[in-house]
Amino acid sequence: MSATDAPAPVRSNRGIAARAEWERRTNSFTQLAQQVRAADLNARRPGFYLVLFGGLVAALAACVAGMVLLGDSWFQLLIAAALGIVFTQFAFLGHEASHRQVFASGPANDRFGRLLATVFVGISYAWWMTKHTRHHGNPNQIGRDPDIAPGWVSFTDEDAVFATGFRAWITRRQGWLFYPLMLLLGLDLHQASIRRLFRPGKLDGRATELALIGTRFALYLGLVFWVMPLGMAFAFLAVQLGVFGLYMGISFAPNHIGMPIVPHGAKLDFLDKQVLTSRNVSGGWWATALMGGLNYQIEHHLFPGMPRPHLSRARVLVREHCRAHGVPYVENNLGAALTIVVRYINDVGWAARHSFSCPAAASMGRG
Repeated sequence: MSATDAPAPVRSNRGIAARAEWERRTNSFTQLAQQVRAADLNARRPGFYLVLFGGLVAALAACVAGMVLLGDSWFQLLIAAALGIVFTQFAFLGHEASHRQVFASGPANDRFGRLLATVFVGISYAWWMTKHTRHHGNPNQIGRDPDIAPGWVSFTDEDAVFATGFRAWITRRQGWLFYPLMLLLGLDLHQASIRRLFRPGKLDGRATELALIGTRFALYLGLVFWVMPLGMAFAFLAVQLGVFGLYMGISFAPNHIGMPIVPHGAKLDFLDKQVLTSRNVSGGWWATALMGGLNYQIEHHLFPGMPRPHLSRARVLVREHCRAHGVPYVENNLGAALTIVVRYINDVGWAARHSFSCPAAASMGRG
């Protein structure tokens, strides 16, 4: 048998099959995108967002009026909780502006998003954009998604095993501590974004954001400490930040936590990358209002520029497409999703509690 008559290596056959599957998946997403365009689901809905923005501004004004009228009263803590909810809703709106969902013009979305993030929420828009863009490009991928990078909570067994010091103590108990830790998320978001504004390196709109955030905190803190006694003012801020952090946490945590983790060097086609790592939360209109459209996480990741009012219609097309092409489509109610999150976080913490069984950890003095 001559060299030209030799059968192709098995590896080549597998490579050809993998390439064919990749092209099939890519073509299938192209077909889905064409269906979405035909239904005009990417069309902007500025009227919806402007009405929503007006309603949130009215709610904020009512909270401020309530603060002034109540004065020295512990009922102020109810206003603080309401402000935590209102600020979170502004954050949802800022998230949508960052994805170009509000206006047809990119610069108009950026201006609106920067206004919402800095003035109404108190965080850096540029910092958020950089972090969130990386997440959307590689959701749940080790080393590439900043949302699963090691921190006070570990999202992979490897990170849990090698946690040290106080972080290791938290990691071993993170299943129980996860939602209590969310009470500190608001404070963490503020400090992380402000630290980035003072760190060297290119950052668009740095001076503008520093001025806007500085003015925002001066006015907000000035009002709080002017209206209330010192102790009550600090309690007010603790409640507002706690509610803001917890609300943000329970809105974002179900999106990807407990879904498959993608190894660092793995290559996935766009459809699989976005669908397999994302979870929807069922509930219809009330879940959409509560979570700012984040309940349609799969559709949001596939079509990040799609306005909130169109996501429910896109869900019908995406679910049918995934069913036809054998792509798992995960959707849970909010209670089940939050339970899965805690269970997964607890399982990862289990690795830290039993790290003594890991030879690598023991050899490095971390067992």
